[in-house]
Amino acid sequence: MTSDPTPTPAPSRAGTPSTQDLAPLRPVAPAPHSLSEVAAAFGLVSVPERSAGAGSAAVPGSTAVPGSPAGAGRPAVPGSPAVPGGSTGAGSADTDVQVRGVTADNRQVRGGELFAAHTGGHVHGARFARAAVDAGAAAVLTDPAGADLLAADEPLGVPVLLADDVPALLGSLAAHLYGTPGETLGTFALTGTNGKTTTAFMLDHTLRALGRRTGLIGTVEVRVGERAVPATLTTPQPAELQALLAAMVEDDVDDLVMEVSSHALALHRVDPLVYDVAGFTNLTPEHLDFHGTVEEYFAAKASLFAPARSRRGVVLVDDPWGRRLLSECRSAHPGQVLGLAVRADADADVADADPEWRVVEARPEGTGTAFTLARRDGSAVRTRTALPGHFNLANAALAVAMVLASGVDAATLETALDAAGGVSPQVPGRMEQLAEHPRVIVDFAHNTDALAQAIAAVRPGTVGRLVVLFGAAGERDRVKRPEMGRVAVEGADVVVVTDDDPHDEPAGQIRAEVLAGTTGAVPDTTVREIADRAEAIRTVVLEADENDTVLVAGRGHETVQEVAGVAHHLDDREEVRAALAARAGGQRR
Repeated sequence: MTSDPTPTPAPSRAGTPSTQDLAPLRPVAPAPHSLSEVAAAFGLVSVPERSAGAGSAAVPGSTAVPGSPAGAGRPAVPGSPAVPGGSTGAGSADTDVQVRGVTADNRQVRGGELFAAHTGGHVHGARFARAAVDAGAAAVLTDPAGADLLAADEPLGVPVLLADDVPALLGSLAAHLYGTPGETLGTFALTGTNGKTTTAFMLDHTLRALGRRTGLIGTVEVRVGERAVPATLTTPQPAELQALLAAMVEDDVDDLVMEVSSHALALHRVDPLVYDVAGFTNLTPEHLDFHGTVEEYFAAKASLFAPARSRRGVVLVDDPWGRRLLSECRSAHPGQVLGLAVRADADADVADADPEWRVVEARPEGTGTAFTLARRDGSAVRTRTALPGHFNLANAALAVAMVLASGVDAATLETALDAAGGVSPQVPGRMEQLAEHPRVIVDFAHNTDALAQAIAAVRPGTVGRLVVLFGAAGERDRVKRPEMGRVAVEGADVVVVTDDDPHDEPAGQIRAEVLAGTTGAVPDTTVREIADRAEAIRTVVLEADENDTVLVAGRGHETVQEVAGVAHHLDDREEVRAALAARAGGQRR
């Protein structure tokens, strides 16, 4: 499951699922900066090169960088006098070097960059400082624990700077080194439990319809103009993010569309970026293994709409959390955040939220919905989306409202969308239909609410049986497993429980907890357990009748299944296509 599972993934641990190879998208020619100027700006101190026989206590032997103003920036470790008789650091005291950019991954170091070595989820990045220097790093930034590790090894031969909390300042430091690229771009951010990816693609599609050149950062891919690489984290680490923004500026990108996870907000990965428009989709319990409570999860999401993080916001108020967020934002900073309702005519609570935008005149059209987004002032945009389901109507409306909130005229936007075929991008692994007879759909629905909505979206067009195949990820929110089993048997005719990403948890235990929710709910529903996901997909496709619908849920676009720490290639779409080919060749079960 693509997510942000650890607070600070080990930045330099080869082969970890959290690693992103963003090297093809990094800026080509970042401007050089004097290391002493950077140190002074951020209140960093220098760790002098170790003398023969010196001890290993890095912090007591550190000295302030010459010219560093007292208390400047974020003074992590105060300067202190050198230890008499010898210094105790692990680098060169010469800070008169030029640095071009920063990275926390030694495998992505380029000549002249600053290597940020901090505590990771598995191992401290300082253990990879030598590899970073060998790859061309011009200097190292680390914390006291990292300085101790460096002091116990041979001198690096490059300057070493010290801060008490490297991740906390890394975003601002990277923005400084890359010329604050976020201030040059139009910036759009999306948060919420479900719908971020689809809405991001819809927003990107809408901006492109207006003739804008876009960059995209999200769960499926990271794209700079027309160059793209697969994503492994919803929101990149701070140094990676600022490098991507700098590459977008180099590539003449106009607008950034970005998914922002609750992990990224809680861990300040996106700081100091202030988005032009932020959007909220919905909220249901998720990632409680990280946040602890739903309240903390909500607080992380809500922080995106504070003035320090966004200038304007649009909040879908169809769920109670959205209504609460809108109410709190209206009280704290009136006029900055606006409401959007899709169900105002059918739900009194939604109508009472008094949203500025409402979806009116929604009607089925083809596989999707034609609709009008109307504002209180009488302006409106008439458009459509080909993506099925009420939730995709909400996603499309949010994308349109966010572009309007950025200042685009309603008539101009309606004309552009009409020429582009509405708000109907192809979104990998999101209600992606791969066959008609039987109808086979792959979707990312990986929690209770998303699974229920996906089932509700495909049920109306199902003539025969509705077959739902899904599993649950290991080491994540165990409470949702039986609930997913329950909503599956309540909405489907056939339920197949299989493996998702077990991670380091016993797969059989995960399936058993999902199956516990299927017992006694709907006696007419057939429930099966097939552990091997590829075999499960092949089985349901080969057994399906021509008029059946097969919904393969949970993994969507993902191509790696992690089992006991080992990454295995597994793409639901590839498995579906292989089964369809076998079926076309005459194989049936």
